[in-house]
Amino acid sequence: MAEELISNKEELKRMPLGIKGLDENMQGGVPLGSNILVTGASGTMKSSVCFNSIYNEASKGKNVLYISLEQSYVSLLNQMINMGFDFQKVDVTIIGSDPSIIKKKVKEVKKSKKGHIILSDLGSLRASIKSKEAPTADWWNIISKIVKTMKEDTEISSVVLDSLNSLYVLSDFKNPRNKIFHIFNFFKQLGITSFLISEMPKDGSKYSEYEVEDFLADGVIVIQLVERNRKVTREINITKMRGTDVNVDVFTLEYSKGGFQALYGGKMPLL
Repeated sequence: MAEELISNKEELKRMPLGIKGLDENMQGGVPLGSNILVTGASGTMKSSVCFNSIYNEASKGKNVLYISLEQSYVSLLNQMINMGFDFQKVDVTIIGSDPSIIKKKVKEVKKSKKGHIILSDLGSLRASIKSKEAPTADWWNIISKIVKTMKEDTEISSVVLDSLNSLYVLSDFKNPRNKIFHIFNFFKQLGITSFLISEMPKDGSKYSEYEVEDFLADGVIVIQLVERNRKVTREINITKMRGTDVNVDVFTLEYSKGGFQALYGGKMPLL
């Protein structure tokens, strides 16, 4: 899907992140069809932030895809249920990589009157690959086929890839930087809003493994754990967002049963 030229900024459609206080500081959300790099150290709630974004889309009746290369779907769903996500508002479908099974699941999604969260996890992918192919199978090829099928047959509007680092470990990219360009371009051509999760070193020395991902991305969201006076808080800021008037200040990121919120200027920790 080729990008369309707009005549004014009001024509640019957006997808809210679902973070109160942050969407308001970026014209309502990320431009549809953008590639968003979500980066941070372990424990910064990157997966939860991304899941929250696509959950909100599904609750509006849209179909979305979450590809987990780290957590099983049971672990992921248990985590989200514990956080208070209401799965009565959406339908959830689990898929692997078997074309015949995917075809059946597509029918389920089409019959549903609710928005659908389609989950594909590493366990099901590995089980399928082990019985049919070598351990060095082209995991990106498998993932891209799943994404393309879900886009064409269920019209998914957004996708989370969790995570790029896991994909790099599983794959044998001969030319990593060229392959990464291909990955970003793949989502761009499909017109899907994509959230690509990346592990950042604790010292914040780089946003991603090969240090090209943030240049290729349309947007970069950074989440960090910050210690002050023995109290640790999560902080979030948008360092880059093409086509958007964005406030690049640092916000404190908090979560309660009501959802995520970004507190402007940060909330002072207790002394």
